[in-house]
Amino acid sequence: MEPIISIITLYEGLILLRALVSWFVSPQTSNQAIDLLKRVTDPVLDPVRNILPASSGIDLSPLIVLIGLELLKRFLT
Repeated sequence: MEPIISIITLYEGLILLRALVSWFVSPQTSNQAIDLLKRVTDPVLDPVRNILPASSGIDLSPLIVLIGLELLKRFLT
């Protein structure tokens, strides 16, 4: 179970990094590292974005996904 928990923790870090980057970097930026970060996190964040109602430009999907991943980790341990 430990490797799965480590992978989930790493993914949580990527989602946090993605959220921080979105505050400081323009969405039109063509940086390869940011593009990779988007490709890795978007498959999980996009379905949550589609479910959540629009909330005046604030993307709450990273928070929802992080809560879900934490619950999954607690369930697995």
